[in-house]
Amino acid sequence: MGCMLIDPSQKYQPYIPLQFDGRKWPTRTFKKAPIWLSTDLRDGNQALANPMTADQKLTFFRLLVKCGFKEIEIAYPAASDTDFNFVRYLVENNEIPDDVWIQVLTPAREDLIRRTFESIAGAKRVIIHMYNATCALFRGVVFHNSKEQTIDLAVSHTKIIRDLSDKYTASHDTMFRYEYSPETFSQTEVDFSVAICEAVKAAWGKAGTGDNRIIFNLPATVEVAPPNHYADQIEYFCTHISEREHVVVSLHPHNDRGTGIAAAELAVLGGADRIEGCLFGNGERTGNVDIVNLALNLYTQGIPPNLDFSDLQSVIDVVTQCNDLPVHPRHPYAGELVFTAFSGSHQDAIKKGFEDQNQRHARNSANGEPQIWSMPYLPIDPADLGCTYEAVIRVNSQSGKGGVAYLVKQHLDLDLPRKMQIAFYQVVQGIADREAREMTVEDITTAFRNTYYFGGPKYEGRLALKSFNITTEPSAEPLDEDETRDERRYIDGTIKVDGVLRIVRGDGNGPISALLDALRTHLDIHLTLREYSEHTIGDGENARAASYIELVAATDNIKEARGTSQSWWGVGVDSDITASSLRAVLSAVNSAIGDRVLPELKLNVGFNPTSGQADVADAIVNSLGLQLPRRFQASFFEVVQRATFNSGGQISYDSLIQLFKETYGYDVPHRSRFELVSFNLEKPNEAGRLCIAVELLIDSEVRHVTGEGNGPLSALLAALHSQIKGTLSIREYSEHSIGEGAEVTAVSFVELVYEVGGKSKKVAAWGIGHDSDIAASGLKAVLSAASSIDMVDGTA
Repeated sequence: MGCMLIDPSQKYQPYIPLQFDGRKWPTRTFKKAPIWLSTDLRDGNQALANPMTADQKLTFFRLLVKCGFKEIEIAYPAASDTDFNFVRYLVENNEIPDDVWIQVLTPAREDLIRRTFESIAGAKRVIIHMYNATCALFRGVVFHNSKEQTIDLAVSHTKIIRDLSDKYTASHDTMFRYEYSPETFSQTEVDFSVAICEAVKAAWGKAGTGDNRIIFNLPATVEVAPPNHYADQIEYFCTHISEREHVVVSLHPHNDRGTGIAAAELAVLGGADRIEGCLFGNGERTGNVDIVNLALNLYTQGIPPNLDFSDLQSVIDVVTQCNDLPVHPRHPYAGELVFTAFSGSHQDAIKKGFEDQNQRHARNSANGEPQIWSMPYLPIDPADLGCTYEAVIRVNSQSGKGGVAYLVKQHLDLDLPRKMQIAFYQVVQGIADREAREMTVEDITTAFRNTYYFGGPKYEGRLALKSFNITTEPSAEPLDEDETRDERRYIDGTIKVDGVLRIVRGDGNGPISALLDALRTHLDIHLTLREYSEHTIGDGENARAASYIELVAATDNIKEARGTSQSWWGVGVDSDITASSLRAVLSAVNSAIGDRVLPELKLNVGFNPTSGQADVADAIVNSLGLQLPRRFQASFFEVVQRATFNSGGQISYDSLIQLFKETYGYDVPHRSRFELVSFNLEKPNEAGRLCIAVELLIDSEVRHVTGEGNGPLSALLAALHSQIKGTLSIREYSEHSIGEGAEVTAVSFVELVYEVGGKSKKVAAWGIGHDSDIAASGLKAVLSAASSIDMVDGTA
């Protein structure tokens, strides 16, 4: 079994630093972006376990064009028919924009060079890229060539490329540029690299300015030294090659030591003009240099990268789909965690940074100044890359109150007071410690809603505000003529308490104290206010008030009450500031009372013409436990209105419940036209339809009928159709359970529609059924509804 050596110098040799006086790259800074070339379709593709299909390569090519690449290495066309045909497809189908140079790779072999030219026939702008290895290791071990033979190989094949480019320019009007790579440059004697490139330039004989410059691509084929050494090599080359203005010095760094980015950046400072790389660093072994990373590094320094990654996620999606390789969660700029802070101190700094920046940017905007991004831990604005701020702060057991408060503000629009931040942070910390996992945004917002009973009926506590009215009356005359006369606030409210509507009344010097007085009077809840704050959510007509309340137990000693360590926070939001504060009170009260038993009140609810169907439905659910469907609520409300027409709209609570029972034959002795005696459901027939055999009492007469349908209810309707004229159909059906355990029963609600041929008017009616068997419950509901309809007998 192998192991690391105690003395690795016995096996490995260090790199030899370049003796290079007068280097200037350490004092230079970036001024502009280099020329970019993507080699994803060539160097990146050849490194994949499963190379891209032609369709994937086309998708990737289109992505590169969309991102703004003007030079794209598309293939090694002589290597395979797949690559050759892909180049032909791009050319013949006009996929290459007029301002984009395609680059094709070939080794220094005449037959492969000629095949390469055949692949690009008809293209407008082409870079022919030829390479041969130049370092001593490859010269001696792989090719057994001397320096002179290595130069001769490069020169002779450069002349072939020169002649073919002239020929194809004449025949196809193609513009050619030439790129030569002394492969393994970073391991080659730097003076030999200069010498072979001088010979190649002379053999090419066409190097000029602008697009006529020859490209010398100097690859760190294997990264074997630190990035400063690569920078030295590049600066040496740039200062020793002749006719520098006729040369594009190109970089092709690999990442074997994990310093490909640094090597590329320092080498650009050393004088390089161009970088070849791949999106997200795909490539042989540890990969090519990551062009996305390099480009966005420049962007964060205020330098236009000339590439567009405004929708970085879509770029990630295409690249990962085509390469079948993931982007690491910690990958610079692109990883899903790179804009995420878990640490409490980091989260607090980011939260404060956003708050300060919002204010600073508002001042900048007013003064016509640039809105400079300056944010703790975030060197780039995620929004510039098409990302949201949702994942900037994520919470686990290491997180702090600032991060939790930030997420609540971002996702619930609630800017919690500092003391409430601390209180809720303890709730989140408890969950994170208990479950030993990251808390998602949904986890946190759900915990907040559950803790403070916030967010609608789903999160209501035992006490919920339904309605209220605040009135004002002047207090008694002051004894001192100089005193201002105070006013008392009186509240008349309806609160749902443990599912039952209750009327409460109280008074105080404001709505909050009036509600606390009402709770003390009616529910024996003794609490007092310690802290209150509020802010606005939104603007204009859509603005809402958010209120925060801290309550403590009320005692005779006010100082002792306000100094207690135990308190309960609540939050309320409403378009009305008074309503939001009262909701906040009940939010805190729900936490304070827990599951404590509250005094039971005798209900004596009166319904008058101003009552709504929801009030009637609340009475039904309070008394009978029946959760009426909305359309059923409306139907019964009409019954109540008709029943109370002669009494001025007044009806007592008991009379209302009795009216409901008698109307629908619910839980009272009642003889209906259709009554269920027994039934038997048979397995579906070959057509998949269910058969039912029913024994019914129809007008007190026993009848046996059968029918079939898609389910029990439609089968029963089919059976009824044999006894009536016309047709019945179900417009709405719902069900729920009542009770628990062995006592649970099913309740079904059915709305039937009856129609007789030749008559345009349809008749509808609701029915209720309840039974321990869910099928029987539904059948009884159908018969209940049918009994309410005056149907024509079909057996006469």
